[in-house]
Amino acid sequence: MLKYIVRRLLIFIPTLVVISLLAFVISVNSPADPVEQLARAASSDGSSNTESSASEKIKNEIREKLGLNLPVFYLSVLSQADCDTLHLIDSRGERESLNALSKQFGNWELAATFHKKLKKNLVQINELANDSNYFKFQTTLDELRFTNLSLLELTNPVLIESKLNDLTSGANAIDHASLIISSNSIDSAFKTLQKNSQKWLNYLPKIKFNGFNNQYHIWLLGDLFTGKNRERTGVLRGDFGNSYSDNQDVSKKILGKFMYSFILVVISIVLAYLISIPLGVYSAYKEGGAFDNISSIITFMLYSIPSFFVGTWLLYYFANPDHFMWFPTGGVKDPSTFEDSWSWWQKIQHQSPYFVLPIITYTYSSFAFISRIMKVSMLDVLNQDYIRTARAKGLSEYTVVTKHALKNALLPIVTLFANIFPAAVGGSVILESIFSIPGLGLEIYTAVISTDIPMIVAVFTITGVLTVVGYLVSDVLYALIDPRIKFSK
Repeated sequence: MLKYIVRRLLIFIPTLVVISLLAFVISVNSPADPVEQLARAASSDGSSNTESSASEKIKNEIREKLGLNLPVFYLSVLSQADCDTLHLIDSRGERESLNALSKQFGNWELAATFHKKLKKNLVQINELANDSNYFKFQTTLDELRFTNLSLLELTNPVLIESKLNDLTSGANAIDHASLIISSNSIDSAFKTLQKNSQKWLNYLPKIKFNGFNNQYHIWLLGDLFTGKNRERTGVLRGDFGNSYSDNQDVSKKILGKFMYSFILVVISIVLAYLISIPLGVYSAYKEGGAFDNISSIITFMLYSIPSFFVGTWLLYYFANPDHFMWFPTGGVKDPSTFEDSWSWWQKIQHQSPYFVLPIITYTYSSFAFISRIMKVSMLDVLNQDYIRTARAKGLSEYTVVTKHALKNALLPIVTLFANIFPAAVGGSVILESIFSIPGLGLEIYTAVISTDIPMIVAVFTITGVLTVVGYLVSDVLYALIDPRIKFSK
């Protein structure tokens, strides 16, 4: 058994690598800009205008901390028309624009020249806007700034030419010699880019090895082997970075929310198994009888009722002073009386009433599903030849069912048990909202709405890892339940 477990763990390594790659691809290709989001979260007034609330210095520090100024992977597979230092450009929109222009014309050098001239012209426009001698041209300068910023992210040649004409017209209106020269230089750079198109370079590949100092390595292993110090330890050591919404450590946020979701899911699954397995076994033994028919009707009626309806109904009747105020209306504890210094038994006594109604809501719908699977599996086993042989030997029905049939019939149920670990991470958005439970389900929903990619990627990664662990646990349980299953071969 031990050798088998070790072999399975070794096989899981490439699986976990694939999971980590998928999670990293999600984070890299997400529509959210981490620099903008973290800069907004770091701003003192919370303004949506990041240009006024967070300086470029703060953004550059964030990029440096996240490692976004590094290549994406250990190696880069590019075309000859692509630039291998595109990651050094701060603005995401400018990177995408430059990448598109380089592919469109097949000439990165000239596209970069066009971009540099635009950046230099923007600096000059900002300097004139701060010059009191040009205060009367403030409106024109604002229009020029907007035009210049648009050009930095445009890729359509027709639109670029139109904006370049506006840029030249504005410079002539201000009648500033240096600005006119700069505008003409930008126009000339774009025309040169158009004339020297080399699209065929897009079909010539090139490979560049980036070493350990890349974004994936920093995300997975932190600064290990990089010789740098960015205060990152990597996903393998539990560091999923900071949340984009509030800049808090993602690992700590998940740890604080995970326990409540885990407790609810584990208790509900254990209860569902304890009730459904005997129910399924007895239904199979009494197939077609009154008990089988009545239990099937009741369980399928429960299965058809939506959980949010049951949860709301339970709160209305059993947490309502107008009916029965037997349980709290929501939450997981009473903050006015709860003490962290209490013993674990005191904490259980205090918090148990808060979990009764949520656990009932989590559990009831599983009865029909698990009991039906158990019944079908049990019927299949009871029709086997060795069961008839056991009965022919004169063994009691109790011995035949519990000792000979039950273990073999449990195998499909064990397969379902593998899902307990990933289910504990996901929680339940609706039920946690109804009962005001600060679990992971509600946190994940909030992360999706706010495009909090580190939180989403962390849950995706942890769910994948726990799914692999769940299948390993199921395989071990197979051998413990059915001695015919041997893992030594």
